[in-house]
Amino acid sequence: MNRPPENHIRVSVEELQSFVTEAAQCVGLPQDRADLLADLLTKNDLRGIFSHGTQQIATYAILMRDGKLNCNPEVSLVRETAVSALVDGDGGLGYFPAYEGTLRAIEKAKNAGMAAMMSRNHGHFGAAGIYARMALEEDLIVYVTSGHQLDLQPGKSLFSAGGGSPMAFGVPTEKHPPFVLDFGALHDFYKGELRSELSERAPGLVLRCIGMGEICQAWGGMLSGLGIDADKPRWTWPGANQGSLLIALRIDLFHETDVFKRDIDEYVDRIGALAPLEGFSESHVPGGIEAVREEAYMREGVPVGEWHRERLQGVANELGLSVPW
Repeated sequence: MNRPPENHIRVSVEELQSFVTEAAQCVGLPQDRADLLADLLTKNDLRGIFSHGTQQIATYAILMRDGKLNCNPEVSLVRETAVSALVDGDGGLGYFPAYEGTLRAIEKAKNAGMAAMMSRNHGHFGAAGIYARMALEEDLIVYVTSGHQLDLQPGKSLFSAGGGSPMAFGVPTEKHPPFVLDFGALHDFYKGELRSELSERAPGLVLRCIGMGEICQAWGGMLSGLGIDADKPRWTWPGANQGSLLIALRIDLFHETDVFKRDIDEYVDRIGALAPLEGFSESHVPGGIEAVREEAYMREGVPVGEWHRERLQGVANELGLSVPW
């Protein structure tokens, strides 16, 4: 769970965007792609999704500089029908084929009622919620996931079967901010000390989380062409180890769009009036707290914590750049 850092400085979104753009271009990413990457990462920071925000450029820039990812990929459409698109990322970051594939899927879903996009042969595609929000802007219900190359060996923990397990679900609204559930099914189990206790006290919860992660791997990874054996990579660039899937559909296939959106707004209002969980001051639907943070951070600046600053300072030192503070 992303929480605002207690100790932080405020940095404007424009300064963070400029830094990401400069770092990306410094390692060979063309300006249009660098600008897109900077926009997507800073929007995550604005929503408080710091794990998938601008600090990621510290990893991406070095992967491109060191030739593990293609810094100038030629994204291509491999296969297409009236309701589907398979997009190849040519060994670059996953943002670019996933973004272009999502745009295609949106248009197909608007025309045909529903559509799916699959991307392949790329690195990290960021937060699944990025692409869900794109579809929500067009009044589409949406699901997004991604999978990456695993290395499953006998004796490893069952937790390793789920990989990174990102997914997002989106429901359109009328007056409220978008209803977006964006999470990693296994992120709370990355720290080993929680695993044994939760496995003993709530085995059903743990198995459901692992199961969701396995679906992410099957739908978002292996369906894209990722194989089982890590020693036999399917694609050329060593950092190109992921795929992604997006499914979008029109509301009016099943219900009147305006009525549905009004009902969802009423649902959001009623949930907001419920008693919050212990330790929380408010009750929100998924995406609600992100909307609150986005408004505040746009006005006050993004709270950049110590670890975030260390990450940006590190890549700035590597590339000979100045940090935005």
